[in-house]
Amino acid sequence: MFLFLKKYYFLLVFIVVVLTSCNDNNKNKTVQSAENVQDTVIVDCNYTFEEAIINSRAPKNTLEQLVLIEVTYYSTDNKLHRGQLLLNKKIADDVAQIFEFIKEQKFPVQSVIPIVKYGWNDELSMENNNTSAFCYRNKSYSFHADGLAIDINPRQNPAVYKFKQRIEPKNGNYEPSQAGTLSAKHPIVLKFKEFGFRWGGNFSQKYDYQHFEKGTPKISSRPKNDTITKN
Repeated sequence: MFLFLKKYYFLLVFIVVVLTSCNDNNKNKTVQSAENVQDTVIVDCNYTFEEAIINSRAPKNTLEQLVLIEVTYYSTDNKLHRGQLLLNKKIADDVAQIFEFIKEQKFPVQSVIPIVKYGWNDELSMENNNTSAFCYRNKSYSFHADGLAIDINPRQNPAVYKFKQRIEPKNGNYEPSQAGTLSAKHPIVLKFKEFGFRWGGNFSQKYDYQHFEKGTPKISSRPKNDTITKN
């Protein structure tokens, strides 16, 4: 028996070494695979909060209401992207959860970059089909001026004025059948409503398909052309 064990001792040692090596290789492959998945996320922007608000004309008390959050989403290239939203703290958690739903639905979002990239020019941001929230504009009534609104894929979901024969952005084109476009029964619209947001597609004087808002701005009441219908 001793001679038998001695004869096959080195063979047994070799087998144990090979099996251990295979397990280590598998672990390395798993780690490498996880790293590759992480690396596939394309970063569209990586601002600090200070960079995201630089040169904003908003007063200090308005800026103190804001927070910068990261969101991931599938863009029009069918790849995962990471962007940022500058928005009011009051809606930040809701929007973060909704964007998780947007990602699960693989709803294509062109880009999500704070408007500071466009020199605080909302028109340029919209023409580039960029999704954004805070922009200190039309401060007498706009929910964006307090970061309480978000516009999604503006070029695909433009604001169409019913009586003025006008569209914003100017290069906007509303085709509900196209991916990335919102409509009354779309799951993304229903999810926003579930969280208590009002959808601009229900405005009485214009169809603001890109727009979702929640809460009440600290600024004065909105003009009649932005009232919301009951439906």
